[in-house]
Amino acid sequence: MSTPNLKLVSFTLCPYVQRAMIVLNEKNIDFDIEYIDLSAPPPWFYDISPLEKVPVLLVDDKPLFESIVICEYLDEITEGSLYPDDAFQRAQNKAWIEFGNDILSTTFEFYTTEDEKRFKHLTNVLIDRLEVLEDEISNGTYFNGDDFSMIDASYAPVFRYFKLFLQYKDYGFFDDAPAIRAWSDKLLARTSVIKSVPDNYNEDMIEYLKKLNSVFRNDLGDKLK
Repeated sequence: MSTPNLKLVSFTLCPYVQRAMIVLNEKNIDFDIEYIDLSAPPPWFYDISPLEKVPVLLVDDKPLFESIVICEYLDEITEGSLYPDDAFQRAQNKAWIEFGNDILSTTFEFYTTEDEKRFKHLTNVLIDRLEVLEDEISNGTYFNGDDFSMIDASYAPVFRYFKLFLQYKDYGFFDDAPAIRAWSDKLLARTSVIKSVPDNYNEDMIEYLKKLNSVFRNDLGDKLK
């Protein structure tokens, strides 16, 4: 099965881009990548991204936007599938991917909010979300068992955030979610996930966090270096 010419328009710190990168890596798809500065994007970016967000996948120069749409397109144009064969299980996975979208957006607000009360609330929300997810994960290596799936690609960027946070302070995210912690460790050790960010990702992310005036940034103080 031949694939079109693919170019991923990216931003180095974007977690949604990581999802697309993981699928590209998992399915061994040839592609080019161009990183842009989202604070000052090139003029052509507005023509290909209606929501002014990344990722955007150029398919023979035609744009495709929204990370899960891109991931599913890549899955469909290549052999095999990163979704379960069973229709109900596939639908369940998609529902839990939406749940993961909520966790990802909550995580962003967690480390950027400047409101102390909101920060404490978001910490508890994340803990609660992971406790709910704990009851859904299988006993295997990944969410559905021993086979890597689209849902694993969707959650990996969340766990990359948590791993970075835990270097500085344990906010208790995994205290009542040991299966999720084990799942996180397996995902972050997978080659496709490791290669989904540039080599200097951690350093760039830390520099970004240092510039924030958030409760999270202030909570870490001099630890963040």
